[in-house]
Amino acid sequence: MVEANSSPGSVMLVLHDIAPETWPDYEPFVQAVDEMGNVPMTWLVVPDFHHRNLLARAPTFCKLLDRRLARGDELALHGYFHADDGPSPRTPGEFFMRRIYTHEGEFYALDQLQALQRLEEGLALFDRQGWPVAGFVAPAWLMSPGTRQALCQLPLRYTSTPRHLYRLPDFTAFEAPGLVWSARSAWRRGLSRVVCDWQCRRWRTAETLRLGLHPVDMRHRSSRNYWLRTLDALLLQGREPLTKSAWLDRQVMA
Repeated sequence: MVEANSSPGSVMLVLHDIAPETWPDYEPFVQAVDEMGNVPMTWLVVPDFHHRNLLARAPTFCKLLDRRLARGDELALHGYFHADDGPSPRTPGEFFMRRIYTHEGEFYALDQLQALQRLEEGLALFDRQGWPVAGFVAPAWLMSPGTRQALCQLPLRYTSTPRHLYRLPDFTAFEAPGLVWSARSAWRRGLSRVVCDWQCRRWRTAETLRLGLHPVDMRHRSSRNYWLRTLDALLLQGREPLTKSAWLDRQVMA
């Protein structure tokens, strides 16, 4: 588990793939985190998860997100469909990234115009809901050059990859290492535990740590409990829980 840190720093709890379909997976976990006290979370919201979860048709779920905002959580844009529905891969490298590594790298192969259109549609949905939005995280953290160009044209403040938060529009990088599990099978969960324990030791003095959770993590007791124990250990160390926007504000002011 997590070792002691002479400089406690902060921790960011980030929930990926937020949609009406995935909320039943997350609900018990979120309740458990709420019982820990004031732990703000960053919710990565997908406007139409896998083309079957259009938020405009889910008013009850949207009201839930309204309540989370009022509680102090943050909502960030997480793709639009969270599904790679582009033309078939044309190279072995593309095939690996889009069919083996993930089928959900929605923004991996988009050109600037395509990326800009989806980003603007996502931001328009947030605006109609009255949700403030500062950040965009690409599904699987995969961004094409065109996506990066499109982000520079929009009023967003940050994006992120597994190791960094990037201030927009200049893509200034801030070190913010993240822990993540691959929980789709028993051997992946076992390996994820080993890797994350090693990363916790490696980054025990890091100024911040991000915990990147996914719905599949919540479907297995071992991964769900790991995240609860790890979060609790980091809080006991004295790490301050922050949303991504709150953490970035401090870096800009420093």
